Amino acid sequence: MSSPKWDDLRQRLVSGVALAVTGLVAVTLGGVWFQMLTVFVTAVMVWELWMMIRPEAPTEGMLLAALVASILSGLLTVPGVALLPLILLPAIGGAALLRRERLTFLGFAIGIMIAGWGLVTFRETYGVVWIFWLVLVVAVTDIAGYFAGRMIGGPKFWPRLSPKKTWSGTVAGWVGAAALGAVFLSFTTAGRDLIWISVLVSFASQMGDITESALKRRMGVKDSSALIPGHGGLFDRFDGLLGASLVMLAAALVVDVPQVDF
Repeated sequence: MSSPKWDDLRQRLVSGVALAVTGLVAVTLGGVWFQMLTVFVTAVMVWELWMMIRPEAPTEGMLLAALVASILSGLLTVPGVALLPLILLPAIGGAALLRRERLTFLGFAIGIMIAGWGLVTFRETYGVVWIFWLVLVVAVTDIAGYFAGRMIGGPKFWPRLSPKKTWSGTVAGWVGAAALGAVFLSFTTAGRDLIWISVLVSFASQMGDITESALKRRMGVKDSSALIPGHGGLFDRFDGLLGASLVMLAAALVVDVPQVDF
């Protein structure tokens, strides 16, 4: 693996393992630990979004991140959905302060906030197993796509928006997600629909990655930030999870989600 196309693998693996261990512990413990991690990631992603659009105003970005953390912490502490419209405040406030890309910020910020709130609520309602399933679908999609794309190569999936993503890597992600869904059928009461739902969530993960890539190209930046060696920022690392989470939360509104406990 001395080829230049594998040069970033070691750095990506080390950073990826560190992120995975941190996430695994927080998801397993649940409660305040998962809440704190989710609030932190959500606030940082909104900050990174702001800095991509208006890097000359870091103070406003930090204040906005603090507002995100405060509101999301409150929403996760107070049960019910009566206060849920407050989730719009950071997005609307941030958009009002911007001189350009207001709709871009508004849409992404709302999606990030909903995903953060929804993941914690989903874990508390349906248990830890389906969060593991979600994270594993995203991870398998990313890993299968990474190796298949580099080993097989071939035509690009959407070269204008994501020059590195290939059809081989994209399809490999779907296959890996379907196989993972089949594995989860063996110890859950989910029906066989879980297999195609896993593929759908995999596709949503890929679209989250492509959408963030398009945003970076539009903003003229390589990474959302430089927080994570080999991965850029948290937005770069969790863009796929963001897309997958929103689709999973939408699906949970129309289908029965079986609760699974260890």
